[in-house]
Amino acid sequence: MAASVHGGRIGNLPAEANAFIGRRLELAEISGLLGTERLVTLTGPGGVGKSRLALRAAHAAKDEFPGGAWLVELSELRDADLLANAVAQATRLTEQTLRPLLDAVCEHLAGAPLLLLLDTCEHVLDECARVVQELLAHVPELHVLATSRQPLGVPGEHLLAVAPLPLGEHDDAVALFAARAAAAVPSFTLTEANRAHVAAVCARLDGMPLALELAAVRLRGFPLDRLLEGLDSRFDLLVSPARPRLARHQTLRTAIGWSHELCTPLERLLWARLSVFAGGWDVEAAEFVCHGGPLDAEEILALLASLTEKSITTRDGEGAAVRYRMLDTVRSFGAEWLTGLGEEEAVGRRHREYFRWVARQGEAEWLGPGQRMWAERLTAEHANLRVSIEASLAAEEPETALELTGSLWYFWFACGFAEEGRGYLERALRRAPEGGGPEHSRAVWAHRLVTVVPDDLEAAESVSAAYVWLAEERRLPVSALPLTGASLAVRGESARSAVLYGTTAGRSPAGDGGAEFHHLLTLALQAYLLASQAAFERCAVVAERLRADCARRGELWMRAWGDFFIALAGIGLGRAEEALGPAREALAAKVRVHDRLGAAAVADLLVAAQAAHGEEELAARLLGVSRNLWHSAGLPQLGDPSSTVFHREYERRLRALLGEAPFAEAVREGGELGTDAAIALALGGVSGPMGL
Repeated sequence: MAASVHGGRIGNLPAEANAFIGRRLELAEISGLLGTERLVTLTGPGGVGKSRLALRAAHAAKDEFPGGAWLVELSELRDADLLANAVAQATRLTEQTLRPLLDAVCEHLAGAPLLLLLDTCEHVLDECARVVQELLAHVPELHVLATSRQPLGVPGEHLLAVAPLPLGEHDDAVALFAARAAAAVPSFTLTEANRAHVAAVCARLDGMPLALELAAVRLRGFPLDRLLEGLDSRFDLLVSPARPRLARHQTLRTAIGWSHELCTPLERLLWARLSVFAGGWDVEAAEFVCHGGPLDAEEILALLASLTEKSITTRDGEGAAVRYRMLDTVRSFGAEWLTGLGEEEAVGRRHREYFRWVARQGEAEWLGPGQRMWAERLTAEHANLRVSIEASLAAEEPETALELTGSLWYFWFACGFAEEGRGYLERALRRAPEGGGPEHSRAVWAHRLVTVVPDDLEAAESVSAAYVWLAEERRLPVSALPLTGASLAVRGESARSAVLYGTTAGRSPAGDGGAEFHHLLTLALQAYLLASQAAFERCAVVAERLRADCARRGELWMRAWGDFFIALAGIGLGRAEEALGPAREALAAKVRVHDRLGAAAVADLLVAAQAAHGEEELAARLLGVSRNLWHSAGLPQLGDPSSTVFHREYERRLRALLGEAPFAEAVREGGELGTDAAIALALGGVSGPMGL
């Protein structure tokens, strides 16, 4: 007989305790899956909201199941052999029989279509898989919605990974926190004044619904700013008041500890050691940093796969690009265990050693065919590089700090992190011992390379102003050359260029990679100075040589400056149409290696090229794009028309050509584009994520 009506309704779903917030896309996806798939499993880490999402989805779908929607809560089940009993009890099977209970359950559930919600399967996973497989085989009308920290592994299972809530100031995490805070403290209201603080709390808690609900209740005893400060000790702060709540949800520590108990000893050890990483890691890094003692490097890949199945780590990418990461809350739990094991110092040292090797290897291969790979790899490892540098500085390891910061000159200079690199280099040099040495010399050289001082900006402005005057005097095209960005980007002021050339015999303290860079930079400086003197034919010759030398090395970043100066020369010679191709090639290359500063300078060039080509409206849009790129490069003054000769001049000319309102609208449209759309516009309509 089919499962019976209970209490005047079909099924046993409990009423929801409070309003459900967000998850519209996930609910729609689950609704669609329940109509086509017989087993849907929601996976994700503890506290991410799998149970609540499944319950909401079951309530929404129950009208589609005449046989009822039935919840089987498994979190308190300790004996896996009693799982069939739990299903029988939840679905109101009262028959006493000597035959196998699962057979009786199958007969009991047969008949009208029904939905079985199995909540919290991970600790009885094998038995869950067996029972579900039997039920699906013998009850054709049955659909199962399960929640688990790892898949059941049953044939036909459809997995849906539940992620934390989105974290923007107007997204679901903030909405959930605000709703629960208002319930706990009726005087609480989300306002523009406190929205940023609420968003910061949500970000610190990774958008994890359980953590957000626990934090919201704490507003009864803490003002919002104190709550944010207290999240440094989140496991102690986020304790639920005594009220009916599943034991595993009483505190954040208990919720994550539940996952910890499900791990093997080696998985727990790896979890603890992985906590030294920030922002993710790849397999090679995990093998180097986390091996030792009972944990062999050869075992780590399989253990990572197991931790990923158990929702402790997440996996992104394919092939060589595969990376793993942990939510910060999960990482913090692992860090506590690492400290308790007494391994914090040793594993941290291996982390620094690994990323010191990464920095050196990247330097050796930067000016070659692997440049794009290294730009992407170091951008992905940016958080780990920061952790390594900070730890070296804190651990009084001046040589390691000098080597790390100095070896990364190419990353600081070429990938848009000059300001950050300058700060780290200054701190490392202050801690360096007297007397210097190779690492000290390289760090000094790198510091000079990435340092931009007010004199540099004034020099850049004076060159641009001189060219604007030259363009007026010689009646050159409307496009006064955008040398502000170029001069700053290639550091062309002759009075200071000697500091970039390194030591005697033309060799840089940065070693072979630095010496090659010195040669290529010299060509770029020559092209710049020739362009600033309006010697455009000679500028193009030098730029072609720069392009050729880079092409032989398979190098992208400096080659893009060759394209830049070829385009610049084309505009100066009145051949704007010819300038568009190399300018776009330069921009595409700068984007590929994440060079924000270079991309901003090339965007200026494209403003000039499009204006000279008669595309005034597009040029105005690109002016808005250019300003945003200068801001993202960390030099917003070079996108400010009130202080920059180039932007001031183009604002005047394009405003005159287009008219006040059309000009303002075009600049606004360009300025409101997202990064990918802005780059696509500048590249002439190319679409897809560019990753700047």
